[in-house]
Amino acid sequence: MAYTPLMKNWMPLAAIVGIILVILIWVGGTYNSFVSEKVAIQTAQSDVETQLQRRFDLIPNLVASVKGSQAQEQKVIGEITDARTKYAGTAPLSPERVQAANTLESAVSRLLVIVENYPDLKSNQTMQDLMTELEGTENRISVARQRYNETDQQFLQQLQTFPSNLVAKIFHFQPLPLFESTPAAATAPKVDFAQ
Repeated sequence: MAYTPLMKNWMPLAAIVGIILVILIWVGGTYNSFVSEKVAIQTAQSDVETQLQRRFDLIPNLVASVKGSQAQEQKVIGEITDARTKYAGTAPLSPERVQAANTLESAVSRLLVIVENYPDLKSNQTMQDLMTELEGTENRISVARQRYNETDQQFLQQLQTFPSNLVAKIFHFQPLPLFESTPAAATAPKVDFAQ
């Protein structure tokens, strides 16, 4: 088949159209990948939220079992109540919600230390059941947070690597917060009953 002058003129145009199509397909695929990862992060966040809700449902029972002891306990109970209120008033996937969850976790840790220091509370079967339930919930929260962070890490990596970062900028994909421990988590909680 012989090339005619008309065919020679179309070849560069066909090559340009082909390149544009490849770029559009790549951009579409990268965009869809970002959307899929964001949905996976939201699902992982929902898993964390479910476990945190389980914790929130257990805490009032635990608090009721401890209530009325000393001023130290009242302070911790107040911190738990404040943290629950802050958590409920924040948007999902926001840094404020992560901070409120971390604050609640710290206060619950201090409450557990208080319970450990009261033999009569520790020997109460209801209290033991609540403690076992809370321990299981804390483990579930830890696993759910780890899954969230792993999913978010993949998303953050794609946001920052070339050339997918170009698509992220075009479509305004933003990084989402990781669950990180608070600085207070590095030290064991101390409870002073002398106050």
